[in-house]
This record gives sequence, structure tokens and C-alpha cells, in this order.
Amino acid sequence: MSSRYPVEVIRSERRVKTVSARIVDGVIRVRIPAWMSEADERRFVDRVVARIEQERRSHAIDLDARAAQLARKFDLPRPESIRWSKTQRQRWGSCSVHRGDIRISDRLVDVPPWVLDHVIVHELAHLEVPDHSPAFDALVSRNPLAERAIGYLMAVNDRLDRLEPVEPAGGYDELDAAG
Repeated sequence: MSSRYPVEVIRSERRVKTVSARIVDGVIRVRIPAWMSEADERRFVDRVVARIEQERRSHAIDLDARAAQLARKFDLPRPESIRWSKTQRQRWGSCSVHRGDIRISDRLVDVPPWVLDHVIVHELAHLEVPDHSPAFDALVSRNPLAERAIGYLMAVNDRLDRLEPVEPAGGYDELDAAG
């Protein structure tokens, strides 16, 4: 496990089956059940630290400013809101056309900026054309890197499809250690 923060693991007799973590005074404090094996400890600590650090990296990306800039650049509508989603595991992004809300999968935090921009442009285009018709494709293709970004995302999907499935989690602060 590599972390830019020091990690402190606290075993607790009171904790029965959950793992929790938070940053306290610049240290990631991970609380685990006392009964947990060293192998389970390493696995859960690695997962929870990775989630915390991914969330910290997502805060460094200003999605509002990025969406506004892309909307101006490609003459697309601006969203009412745009934010990261921890729950999108099947899609890269989603758009609520009627409310104007865009959600971007936090799996995109570490992709190259032009790939993230493509996903945002794709969702901005839905604010104008809600389906995947030729009119929608024309809006998305205003981005000259669209085809390249689509290829990148296809390659990532192919790689992810070959990996062992990961059970969905509701966040880094509370993981089920029993499963």
C-alpha cells in the first residue's frame, strides 16, 4: 500500500464487522475489527485508503468550471449542476435532462483530461438532444478528440471486464468486513 498520508490501523474489540476510516490530523485512521486476519487487514486498508485518496483527487477537479468552459467552447447548454458520482459503476456519466443535472462517475478521476472532457461534452449534448440520434452525434463530434476518447474508454471497459468483479460499496467510511 502506498499512500501520501500516513496510515494508522486501530483494531477494536467493539467493532464487529465493519471497517471505517477518516483523515484525522493528516493521518488516515482505519478502524477494523480485532478478529480480522493480517491478510484481510491489508486488503481492506488498501481499499479504504485508495477510496479516500481518489475522493481527495476528485476535489481537485473543478467540474463546474470545466463544464462551463466546454459548454462555451462547443456551443452547448450549461448544466444546472455537475458533480462526481460514487455509485455509477456501469456508466461513465449520466444526465437528468429535465433538471439539467449531470453526474460523472468517480472512476474517471484519474483519466487524461481530454477523456473526462469528452464524457462531459457527451452529457452536455444530452441537455440539447436527449437521445443518441444523428443530431446528438453531431453535437458530440464538435469535440475533435471524441473518437480518441471513445477508444480510450472502450479499452478501459475491456480491461475492467477482465478483472475480478468488485462488490459495490456505499462509500469509504463504512465497509462490510464480513464479506
